[in-house]
Amino acid sequence: MALIKVDFFSQSLMRTVTINALIPVDKVIEEEQEFKRKQYKTLYLLHGIFGNYTDWICGTRIQRWAQDHDLAVIMPSGENKFYVDNEKSHEYYSKFIGEELVDVTRRLFPLSKQKQNTFIAGLSMGGYGAITNGLKYYKTFGCIAALSSALLIDSLPNAKDGDDIPYLNKRSYLESVFGDLDQVKGSDKDYEALLLKVNQKEMPKIYMACGKDDRLLQVNRDFRDYLKNHQVDVLYEEGEGKHEWDFWDRYIYRVLEWLPLNDKEEGISSGNVGV
Repeated sequence: MALIKVDFFSQSLMRTVTINALIPVDKVIEEEQEFKRKQYKTLYLLHGIFGNYTDWICGTRIQRWAQDHDLAVIMPSGENKFYVDNEKSHEYYSKFIGEELVDVTRRLFPLSKQKQNTFIAGLSMGGYGAITNGLKYYKTFGCIAALSSALLIDSLPNAKDGDDIPYLNKRSYLESVFGDLDQVKGSDKDYEALLLKVNQKEMPKIYMACGKDDRLLQVNRDFRDYLKNHQVDVLYEEGEGKHEWDFWDRYIYRVLEWLPLNDKEEGISSGNVGV
């Protein structure tokens, strides 16, 4: 498995950005003793708050499991911006994830250009980003996987500033990310509103998971119910754990078992995680 660090100039963000890419171009088939040549199924994998493009490599065994599945994995940085477009700051993270990053990586690496072979996933802030951009760019992504997702837009209008308020809950910070907090509902930052714009026949399949002791458990359950009420194909799981890497390490394995990889049938068992 080749681990490649790439720097390139982003037109969406107007600066040089760095990504990590896992590309299984060096995997040898033991029986034939030759390198595989193919267009790879691809997972765009988003980190959480305070993280960067190195998080998934450092916090999980994604490199090993991606190699087992012949899966290319692309890991960008979200820089605490929730992977949304902000017209005021001219930082277009949603366009970067859903359009530019896909285009650039497909030109750099032998990646499949088919929707059914292109996936997006993330944790916490990245879970929100995966759901939001997976729905916004539903013609690009065939599957969405979201772990411990920060689905918090309903609480945004009530945010306040103050010395005793944590940074992530401060209204000033949230406005720097989402803009006018009273205008988020119904916008392209609203996962519920985006869902209603997707043609049912083109709806990506969705996987969600959250720890039973995670502070975000209820909002994940709420969105699961919203999906089911709209007849969306969603697999939702809960397991032991908090908002922590031990949980995400176990459940990114579950994600890969769920994705349609290696020409196997989709689906995973409801048993224990085999890691």
